[in-house]
Amino acid sequence: MLDVAIAYRRYQFLGNEFLTWLWFMIETDQNLLRQYDPDLLSLNIGSRLVLENTRNNAKETVTIKGDEANLEEGLVALKKGAVVTEMHLSYKSVGQDWRFSLKGESLNISNLKLPETGSVETSEDLEGVVIEKIYLLEKVIGLVNNLFSHFIKLRVSDTWHSQTLSQIRKWSVS
Repeated sequence: MLDVAIAYRRYQFLGNEFLTWLWFMIETDQNLLRQYDPDLLSLNIGSRLVLENTRNNAKETVTIKGDEANLEEGLVALKKGAVVTEMHLSYKSVGQDWRFSLKGESLNISNLKLPETGSVETSEDLEGVVIEKIYLLEKVIGLVNNLFSHFIKLRVSDTWHSQTLSQIRKWSVS
């Protein structure tokens, strides 16, 4: 049985590959993303994208910031072999908007901004607001889990090397 730390180091690349694939899917096939959340209106890159390229024991990091940032520098980094290590996402559903960051190494969700909930005017309202906040949190976690599950199935399939990687490469050079 693998030690947890060894397994973590051995497979930590999967999260970065997931974020790279997710960027590709956001740009090319929002309809596939909707299969994992029928209420999804859009999933977009937010205000931050971090890419890393490790070659010859040297690490190059490219960070793109800003709400209307141009992602061309990120595409150039992908061409050179970089992978996405962190991304900020904007997730829109019917009448609701989430913003959060996702780290590839651990798939940690951070900087989560949930949609607005009802106001608390009485003590009875508190329970409803807490339940609503939990529901909104579960929506984000469920989306990430469903997308990662789909990615893992794709990653271990025969089509990963024969089709998906070539599609990602074509997208990054176009």
